[in-house]
Amino acid sequence: MRSSLYSSVLVLALAAGPTTAVPAAATPVAEAAPAADLAQKPYMGWTSWSMQSSKYPGLNPDGDYSYLTEKNVLKQTDAMASKLKKYGYEYVNIDAGWWRDMAWKPEFDAHARQTPDAGRFPRGMKPVADDIHAKGLKAGIYLPVGLEKEAYGEGKVPIWNAEGCTTADIVHDDLRTTNGWDSAYKLDFSRPCAQKYVDSQAQLFADWGYDFLKLDGVGPGSSKSGDNYNNVADVAAWKQAIAKAGRPIHLEISWALDINHVADWKKYSNGWRIDTDVECYCDTLVSWENSVDDRWDDAPGWTRHAGPGGWNDLDSLNVGNGEMDGLSKAERQSYATLWAIAKSPLYTGDDLTRLDDYGVSLLTNREVIALNQGSTPPARPITASGNRQVWSAKNADGSHTVALFNLGDSPAAVTADFSSLGFSGRGKVRDLWNHEDLGTNKDKVTQTLPAHGSRLFTVTPRGPEQRMTGYEAESAANTLSGNAAVGDCAACSGGSKVGNLYQGGKLRFNDIVVPKAGRYVIDVAYVSGDPRTVQVSANGNGSTALKFPSTGDWGTAETIGVPVTLKAGTNTVTFDSGDGYAPDLDRIDVPKRS
Repeated sequence: MRSSLYSSVLVLALAAGPTTAVPAAATPVAEAAPAADLAQKPYMGWTSWSMQSSKYPGLNPDGDYSYLTEKNVLKQTDAMASKLKKYGYEYVNIDAGWWRDMAWKPEFDAHARQTPDAGRFPRGMKPVADDIHAKGLKAGIYLPVGLEKEAYGEGKVPIWNAEGCTTADIVHDDLRTTNGWDSAYKLDFSRPCAQKYVDSQAQLFADWGYDFLKLDGVGPGSSKSGDNYNNVADVAAWKQAIAKAGRPIHLEISWALDINHVADWKKYSNGWRIDTDVECYCDTLVSWENSVDDRWDDAPGWTRHAGPGGWNDLDSLNVGNGEMDGLSKAERQSYATLWAIAKSPLYTGDDLTRLDDYGVSLLTNREVIALNQGSTPPARPITASGNRQVWSAKNADGSHTVALFNLGDSPAAVTADFSSLGFSGRGKVRDLWNHEDLGTNKDKVTQTLPAHGSRLFTVTPRGPEQRMTGYEAESAANTLSGNAAVGDCAACSGGSKVGNLYQGGKLRFNDIVVPKAGRYVIDVAYVSGDPRTVQVSANGNGSTALKFPSTGDWGTAETIGVPVTLKAGTNTVTFDSGDGYAPDLDRIDVPKRS
């Protein structure tokens, strides 16, 4: 969620102390499943945020965020149970505002904990969780990180089950602010009372029966950096508090988190939002240009960090409602395809009571869901071809998941070369969206795709492993010019790489020999902490600008396929930074042909 949530003027709810008391439960709720079993696969479900934040006509008739009510949550619960539960959807997640009235004024109990607004949730939060559980589903809830300013109560509010602790004892003396909206005071975990406050919140959610917590505005990330916005200690405290609370609770953190702290996110949480909100905050739920299309650039750097116990969260998947989604059919399929192959959690923000037939087909395709929920690793791009992208992952059975994307604004043909998948010759192709075997292809699979369109295949090799000839970037046979220089690289194949490829820096691979003229897709091993573009040419002919996706940091090497046209005999291939900054290069591997 972004700053729009807290853009309203905030009204002080506790001018001189707490106003509403909520009795604590005497005993914790029994565990539903071992905590170690959480997030063994990406979670599936529904979130309230997309609809409650949209300007779509009729969604929020009583003002901004007014969609969020017990009645609407339970309508979606019933729809999920009847339409999606059998496909694996199970979490019903209540997002921001459950403790705020329709004017966005917050409410707290006698211990500075958020308490449900009686207008939105007249029975309180526990009966809602009970009703969700009665449908065989799981209940999720939301908090912003830190102590909300309105809960401070002049520092006099006692912390539950923490004798001698008040709100003055859990924050810094200078009341420094934190989170993505600066809406809270930063907790000071050098003071024992701070952990006790988080413990009290976790215990309350466990006693209510919640199975999931989205902790929002977490930094570094959420458009913030610096010490005040470093919430790693908060996330660690929440993990500790949940462990004490007596109920397994999936901890998801948000938003646009700093990848440099990915080790912390993996250690302390079950999932992390890697990007900005997918919602457009307009008269639909999303739009292609708003931030749906950003994910193709932003996801690759995170790919290797996803796995059982914690997943890269691309945000909600809003492909089920047609006009309200704000996307074409082609865009809806591409959106769903990326989420599935990236192993993102699959949770929709759509109105489940109004799914159209095409939306149902996208959300309930068993082959695509199996890909997301099974043992296949997350896919990443394997070709650097601008708007024409190929993403792939190798499956445990030796087959390959292959997704073709045309991110351009007009129709285009996109090709996956089998050499980039590691084999040559023939491959059996199955179309997952259409449940159709397409037969056996030779050397490649090509599809003409509409603007923003995609196809999703399983390709099973029927030919031998592709043999390659390698050329190291740091080889003395190559030519470096401009700023280009050889440097150490522990992650690189020869222990070295060529870097400083910026503002005219060039690397030319010389003496690349092939027996036949033609189009080759060479594998380029590289290092790049962010997406970078490089001009690639062969034999001094015209160059093509190709964007290489991020490898996540400057200490990790990945491989990308680059198409070049080579002549029979000796060739050169040049990587030119032009007037920008190019990735560091480790080596290239050229397919062998007999």
